Amino acid sequence: MERSQLNDLMAFATVARERSFTRAAAILGMSPSALSHAMRGLEERLGVRLLARTTRSVAPTEAGERLLQSLNPALSEIEGGLEAMAEWRDNPSGTVRITTFAYAARMVLLPKLPAFLQAHPDVRVEVNIDDGLTDIVASGFDAGIRLGESVAKDMIAVKLGPDLRTVVVGTPDYFRRFPPPETPYDLDRHACIGYRLTTSGGLLPWEFEKDGKGIRIHTNGPLVANDSDLPAAAVRAGAGLGYVMEHDVAEEIASGTLVQVLADWCPAFPGFHLYHPSRRQSPPALRALIAALKA
Repeated sequence: MERSQLNDLMAFATVARERSFTRAAAILGMSPSALSHAMRGLEERLGVRLLARTTRSVAPTEAGERLLQSLNPALSEIEGGLEAMAEWRDNPSGTVRITTFAYAARMVLLPKLPAFLQAHPDVRVEVNIDDGLTDIVASGFDAGIRLGESVAKDMIAVKLGPDLRTVVVGTPDYFRRFPPPETPYDLDRHACIGYRLTTSGGLLPWEFEKDGKGIRIHTNGPLVANDSDLPAAAVRAGAGLGYVMEHDVAEEIASGTLVQVLADWCPAFPGFHLYHPSRRQSPPALRALIAALKA
C-alpha cells in the first residue's frame, strides 16, 4: 500500500470519529478544504461513498462505518507501536486528549497545565469541556477527569485531590428575612438559585444525605443559569440560597459574609479523579501529565 493511501485511511478514520472536518483537520494538522478533497479522492478510488455530508455535519455512511470497524484494530496497533517507540525518547511527546467538565477544568487543569506544557514542549494537550459523562473509549479520548463517583468501575482511576463537599449558603440579610431551613424538605419555602446542565438541559438537583439516607430535591427560585458565575453573584447579593462547592465559599463562611445551613445533611464525597482505559498501556505523555496533576 502506498503511503498516501495509508494517510488517507487514517484521515478518514479521524473524520469518522470526530464527525467534523474542522476538528479532524486540526488534529491532523491540515486545512479542512484539503482534508475534504482527500476524502473525495479516497471515495473515488474505492468507488463508494464513505461520508454523508451536510452543511452542518459529517457522518460515516453504512459503508464508511464498515470500513471504520475494519480499520480501528489496525490503527490501534499502529498507535500502540508508535507509543512504544516513545518509551525510547528522553522526553514525552505526542497528543493527550482529555474530556472533563468546566469546574474540574478550572480546579484541576487551570493551576497546573500551563507549567506542564512549558516543561514538556513536545506534548500537545487537547481538552474537551462537556458536562455529560463522555465514553472516552468510543469518543477517542485518552483520559477523562470527573468526580470519583462518576468513574466507571472498569477504568484505572487516579485521585487528583481531596474529597469535596457541596453546601447550602445564603447571606445574613437573606436569613433575617427568611428562617433558615432545618431539613432539605424546607427548601420548597425558599428562593433557591438553580443551575441547568448544558448537556441534558435538566436542572441540577440538590443532593443530601443523612444517616445513610440520600434524597434529591428539585428546587425553585428566581434564577436558573447554565453558568456558575451568575448564580454565585445572585447568592452573594442575597437573592436566594445557593448550592455550591464548599471550597469556593470557605473564606466567606469563615468571615460570616455567607452563612451555611443544613451542614449535617452535606457529607463529603470522592473528589476529582483522572481515569483512563485499563486495557490500554498509558502512553508516556499521559503518564507525565498524571504525575504533574497529582503533584
